[in-house]
Amino acid sequence: MVGFALIWALGLLIVGAVALTVLFRQTVLGELDDRLARVNESLLAFVEIDSQGQPFIEQRPTDPSYSQVFSGRYWQITREGAEGDLASSSLAELRLDVTRLAAQATASPGETFIGTVQGPDSEPLRVHVQAVVIEGVEGAVIIAAAEDRRPADADVLRFAIIASILFSLLAAALALGVWFQVRVGLEPVLRMGRAVASVRDGEEARVSGQYPSELIPLAGELNSLLDHSREVVERARTHVGNLAHALKTPITVLGNEARTSSGALAELVGRQTDAMSAQVEHHLRRARAAANAQAIGARAPATEVLEDLTRTLRKIYQRREVSVTLDAPDGLVFRGERQDLEDLAGNLIDNACKWAAGEVKVAARSVAGDDMSLCICVDDDGPGLDDAACAQVLERGVRLDEQAPGTGLGLAIVTDLARAYGGYLKLGRSVLGGLKAELRLPGARGIKETGR
Repeated sequence: MVGFALIWALGLLIVGAVALTVLFRQTVLGELDDRLARVNESLLAFVEIDSQGQPFIEQRPTDPSYSQVFSGRYWQITREGAEGDLASSSLAELRLDVTRLAAQATASPGETFIGTVQGPDSEPLRVHVQAVVIEGVEGAVIIAAAEDRRPADADVLRFAIIASILFSLLAAALALGVWFQVRVGLEPVLRMGRAVASVRDGEEARVSGQYPSELIPLAGELNSLLDHSREVVERARTHVGNLAHALKTPITVLGNEARTSSGALAELVGRQTDAMSAQVEHHLRRARAAANAQAIGARAPATEVLEDLTRTLRKIYQRREVSVTLDAPDGLVFRGERQDLEDLAGNLIDNACKWAAGEVKVAARSVAGDDMSLCICVDDDGPGLDDAACAQVLERGVRLDEQAPGTGLGLAIVTDLARAYGGYLKLGRSVLGGLKAELRLPGARGIKETGR
């Protein structure tokens, strides 16, 4: 918007400078034409034809320039079809070449024709040519008055240079004024934008600060919207908790009864209650993640969460001699709830440790772009998966090895949670020879660690 305004103003200034220069040029040439017209009228008033048919003039123009050789001001009188002519002393023995204009003037007696010819000193001349018919004289009398136009052109050029400088200074002043006006006038709006970004990134809970009276209602509406969003999220969390309590208790009772009983029915009930419990937990996590993803201002220290997870899993798989290493810079931030990040990263790292031969590498970094994102990569040196298996294993409940413990929901949970936050999970071949899991999640600007 500002750039368009500056370009438009600059275009108008250029048009204005050109228009003023053209008007000044017309004024200067108009004054020159007026002088030449007066000279023509003076010559016409005093021109006579002698008995030999030669023109003569009783009173010559009194301007001394017409007596100075090559002064830049000239006049001459000729008769159509005659050899003799009459000219100002400034022409010396030379004459003006006005043949083309004289032909036009002869065709239209009494009308003045204006043009440019070359002078005796090779200077450009502005010339007026007029033909008059005198009674009793054969052929028209052609009167020409000319003046060097270089002084007029120099005045126009000087005016154009001065106008360009002044309009350039005006354009610079206008651009500076627009920039200053935008910086000062829109500073409250920009400050409010930074305040909203701070709320989104979790640095502030509400939009605060001093704003002009025109923006105070907007700040109030934004804070009301934030309060409403938090109320919706809290209400969703409450419903999720109530649902979890209502479902888990009966399922737990059924599972306990099945385990204390024997027979095919007890085994069937036990398997189904375990599957029901896993499915309930899976969908409750999805519901909680969807609510958290819509919350404004949720943030979690990703580096701290990954350090805690790798430390815990390193101890759990110590007996299998699985090495778990972490490569993550300080200050990484996940734009979401800490518990969801623990579920996401924990499932991936735990899955890698289960299948690793002896080494698991966890790496995390912040990726800048249109929206800052957090990338977590987990590599292992296990058997790995081909492309078809990578796509199949992400389906809910699919287990490629029924001998391994679990319900087959781990990677599916990660996929669903990542999608709820607008991210994704991608599986591929690791440089260690096993499986590589790349998790992309929304990130935020780093925050100062407050102590753990």
